[in-house]
Amino acid sequence: MKNKKSVKVIPLGGLEQIGMNITAFEYEDSIIVVDCGLAFPEEEMLGVDLVIPDITYLKENADKVKGLVITHGHEDHIGAIPFALKEINMPIYATKLTMGLIENKLKEHNLLKTTRRKVIKHGQSINLGCFRIEFIKTNHSISDAAALAIYTPVGIIVHTGDFKIDYTPVFGDAIDLGRFAELGKKGVLALMCDSTNVMRKGYTPSEKTVGRTLRHLFEEYNDKRIIVATFASNVDRVQQIINCAHRKGKKVVIEGRSMVTTISTAAELGYIKIPDNTLIDIEEMRNYPDDKIVLITTGSQGETMAALSRMAASVHRKVSIKPGDVIIFSSHPIPGNEKAVSKVMNELAKMGASVIFQDTHVSGHACQEEIKLIYTLTKPKFSIPVHGEYRHLKAHRDLAISMGIPKENVIVMQSGDVLELNEESAEVTGQVLAQGIMVDGLGVGDVGNIVLRDRQHLSQNGIFTVVVTLDRYNGMVLAGPDIVSRGFVYVRENEELIEEAKEVVERTLDRCHQKKITDWNKLKNEIRDDLGSFIWKKMKRNPMILPIIVEV
Repeated sequence: MKNKKSVKVIPLGGLEQIGMNITAFEYEDSIIVVDCGLAFPEEEMLGVDLVIPDITYLKENADKVKGLVITHGHEDHIGAIPFALKEINMPIYATKLTMGLIENKLKEHNLLKTTRRKVIKHGQSINLGCFRIEFIKTNHSISDAAALAIYTPVGIIVHTGDFKIDYTPVFGDAIDLGRFAELGKKGVLALMCDSTNVMRKGYTPSEKTVGRTLRHLFEEYNDKRIIVATFASNVDRVQQIINCAHRKGKKVVIEGRSMVTTISTAAELGYIKIPDNTLIDIEEMRNYPDDKIVLITTGSQGETMAALSRMAASVHRKVSIKPGDVIIFSSHPIPGNEKAVSKVMNELAKMGASVIFQDTHVSGHACQEEIKLIYTLTKPKFSIPVHGEYRHLKAHRDLAISMGIPKENVIVMQSGDVLELNEESAEVTGQVLAQGIMVDGLGVGDVGNIVLRDRQHLSQNGIFTVVVTLDRYNGMVLAGPDIVSRGFVYVRENEELIEEAKEVVERTLDRCHQKKITDWNKLKNEIRDDLGSFIWKKMKRNPMILPIIVEV
């Protein structure tokens, strides 16, 4: 009986949430990392810009880490790379366009010179430690996406990345289904498959269907200025918009920082073909009549700083929305962004623009029938649903069972779980640290739960500051108490309340003086307690109370 060795699969992010995808695969002294993405902050994360994965586990095992393998160039798969590289220097392996987008990030963070990079073609394999990783062509809403076949000493793990099955893609070839079938014949130990659209029946339509809708819209609104908002990363969508504009003899302006960088990278690398004399600079817009202009912009998710939102709020420097403009939202709101998107749509409609969003988008993720096809081709022994919130993973589990995988062989994991996998068994045997690290401005990780709690407290109840000056020797009150409040009540209209609050503090200070309490912390706590209960009785509110004591 030989001792069964296992490969460890450790998702450090990306499960039970959409975004922040990163998974470590470990066998003895080799670790490879697949993807390294960021997540956008949730509503209650006040003031936080981004959330990046906690890679403590990788830092602790830095000598084992052989490399970072990237499936495609979306933010939720590449956004945290610069932050990770500052902690651990690891070589990066990705397809051409994905690498181009990663290099833009590395330039911003001055990491280009110190990072080893290798561009991999679909069908190629690389060896990292005891793993061999093969890149397989797939389709997604960004070109050059890849699935990975990870050959481990215990068997083949297939990781689909984000994918859909598109038989008529705008650029490049259809997904390499033949390769999935060949792997299925060899024997696939585990399938890690995208769960984003697992709850949708049927098939995801081809990207080309959006092209048809866009062509009809360009026909219908030929005499209007057309503004199309879409994801910067959806290069094929931008290509189709440019084709429609060119066919109608219109000029195209690209607006929004991420849109400009992505499209210029894609054009340089040959992933988008822009006909001569079609693209003009935003400055040149005024030289053309409105019906000759098509504007492609970011902001289809209602993000406050994105170009379209600035136009809707009339604070965009170069573009103001005019009555008669036609605005096409070529994307679906990401769950959680619906409010922001409808707010932008309403603002645009108030300005007299026509807002169109029906049939102008298709998803980049596989629906049920496509996922079933991958299961049929790969015939995995174990199923590990990835990329989705808990409800998606759960629905994926049911789908895997319906495809004949025994229910004990479907493993629904949480970020941080350590799954040990070999030919016979798959079980979660432990946990590593895997919560998000919040990034605010230049501070990485200095905003934790306590700071967030304070921010929530301040945002809901305001702040009440009490300043008192005491004599250093005998503790007598020399000046104050002075009270300043922000976000609690308007002081000028509530002078009576402020006076009463001062009296409360004076009484507290007298009591403390009689009891000979000189310790500042005790004094502050007494002030906080007395003032807090006074304000609660009076107003039923709980502001943050900050006593400040000055000694002279």
